Amino acid sequence: MSDGVRDIPIEERSPTEVTHMTGMTEAGAVETIRVAAPGSSARNPGFDVTPARLITGVITERGVAAASREGLLSLFPERKA
Repeated sequence: MSDGVRDIPIEERSPTEVTHMTGMTEAGAVETIRVAAPGSSARNPGFDVTPARLITGVITERGVAAASREGLLSLFPERKA
């Protein structure tokens, strides 16, 4: 893929995951409180896309490889044709 930002749909999660926290009070009650200033907005993407120029290697269940097509193919010899 040539452009991850354009080509990968990124889930936008609820802003309350960033602006609020849930925990137990001293009395044992579970409460949710706002930790951001009133009126503050928040974005909460499910993940980000790191620019390829910043990636030098990748770690996978198959091992470590250079962050290149050739590096990734080295982890999958069954796909070399």
